[in-house]
Amino acid sequence: MNELKECARFANLLEVKDICTHMGFIPENPCEPLYADFIVALRHLVKFYGSFDISLNMETGQETPVTLMRVLHDINESNLGLNFDPANLLMYGKANPIDALYLLGKYVNGVHAKDGEYPTNGTELGLEKPLGKGSVNIEQFIKALFDIGYSGAITIEREISGEQQMKDILDACSLLRSLIISKGV
Repeated sequence: MNELKECARFANLLEVKDICTHMGFIPENPCEPLYADFIVALRHLVKFYGSFDISLNMETGQETPVTLMRVLHDINESNLGLNFDPANLLMYGKANPIDALYLLGKYVNGVHAKDGEYPTNGTELGLEKPLGKGSVNIEQFIKALFDIGYSGAITIEREISGEQQMKDILDACSLLRSLIISKGV
């Protein structure tokens, strides 16, 4: 909690208005005591961020879209939103990212361009893939972004290192550019 508050103070000095983070693993059952404790802590944090006019954006992936929707409704503050990572939803086995985007679209303040696969066993995450090479269906994902009226940044995320990372990022730039241009932007 203290580190996240320090992030808000630092962001305020830089005049940054959005911070994105994973919230950990939010209990899916709202009757669990840990869920209620999480809501109390998050509400406090969101109000603190609001005092700086900063939005706190939960990154998608570790929770189902319904759990995220419940949290957003339970907190009910305009400066709590989402950073939408379609690959995380697949890699954690939580949802089809296109369906999730239509469900959560009005809360999306940021987007990661990342691709991946569903898990193939019960002990490991699904694999991250270069953009356009996984199961996100990036063409439909971009269409869905247009459909929900999203006009913010799309940040390429490729969590490997070395020359292949640079190649994959450049390829993702080309792919995104062609998809966005074909939609008339």
